[in-house]
Amino acid sequence: MTRTFSFKDFSAALAFVNKVGEQAEKANHHPDIDIRYNRVRLSLVTHSAGGLTAKDFDLAAIADKLA
Repeated sequence: MTRTFSFKDFSAALAFVNKVGEQAEKANHHPDIDIRYNRVRLSLVTHSAGGLTAKDFDLAAIADKLA
């Protein structure tokens, strides 16, 4: 599952990534993250399960709220 978020500038994008990172650490579930100036692409998959699980949907919901 992949989504791209857009922000006003690089600083705001980086702040978002840091907030997502804190939540990912708490959940012990880490997305692939790509930052391109003011855009952040998050990709979620549970590799050990071979696909999407509740952990992916939970972290996606958190990312949506943080954005």
